[in-house]
Amino acid sequence: MVGPSAGPGHREVALYRWIVRNERLDPDRAARELDLGRDDVDAAVAALTELGLLKADVDDPARLRPVDPDLVAAVMTNSLETSIRVQQAELHRIRDEFAGLRAHYLDSLRRVSVDLEVIPGLKEVRAALNRASAECTEEILTSQPGGNRVPAALEEALARDMEVLSRGVRMRTLYHHTARFNGPSQAYVAMVSGLGAEYRTAHELFGRLIVFDRRVAFIPDQGGGWGAVVIREPSVAHFLCEVFEQYWVHAEPFSDAAADGLEAVSKDIDQTIVRLLAAGMKDETIARRLGMSLRTARKHIADIMETLGAESRFQAGVLAARHGLLGDDAADSGRIG
Repeated sequence: MVGPSAGPGHREVALYRWIVRNERLDPDRAARELDLGRDDVDAAVAALTELGLLKADVDDPARLRPVDPDLVAAVMTNSLETSIRVQQAELHRIRDEFAGLRAHYLDSLRRVSVDLEVIPGLKEVRAALNRASAECTEEILTSQPGGNRVPAALEEALARDMEVLSRGVRMRTLYHHTARFNGPSQAYVAMVSGLGAEYRTAHELFGRLIVFDRRVAFIPDQGGGWGAVVIREPSVAHFLCEVFEQYWVHAEPFSDAAADGLEAVSKDIDQTIVRLLAAGMKDETIARRLGMSLRTARKHIADIMETLGAESRFQAGVLAARHGLLGDDAADSGRIG
């Protein structure tokens, strides 16, 4: 029996409807009226017969009669439904077994007072974040470097964030200024802000960070993959929250750059690039610190040097300082970012 994935196609559906309407099969007439070739009709008849949607008449074997599709579907999906029930039972069994193992794992953490946990894989990190989010009761702090979040990632986060906010948990998120120019990020912030979440942007951020209830912090694993390090040590978690708060105070409320923030944000970004150029930083470092692509960063740098009439990075810094473009916080260019 052909599986459900090989069900009738458009050609077979059209021919089945024609046979039901005409109460008999006339291949040549069907081909004309359906605008099909005779070979197409013969192939459709063979497919419908194989699927069990056409059966030979008992009194006239040469005549094919249509069969109730519900009966055919019931026969075809019976084995699939049985397989699904078996797989669901196996799924519950596996989850129960691993749940029992987790109890032992948590007990070992309590006994040896492990305050750091390395999670090596992206799927495991997502699972850990989902669990921490579900257990969170008061506040989530997030630093999300980079300006462009893809729609798929935002869609995945939307349901989780809405569920958290519905429980009265406060959510605060820091983005780079460049996020203001990203359409999906603008739409996401507008939607979730309406539910109570708070968003601000800064020209520089200290790195990726998520803290739940000021007790459990996730930072990137520097091994080069998509892993994470989970920090439960109270002093370290407190320190990370303090770093977040310092950046939050100086960050700007998220706004749609196209509506009211374009000029101010662009000026802030360019001023920061000038400071970083004057500090001797490479293009790659500037791009990473500002949350933009290397190509975009180099375009900004080229435009700035052309505007200043500078032939070198050092000269750009000198000219910028002469024109008062470095701002009062030029000394901040050496801070950790």
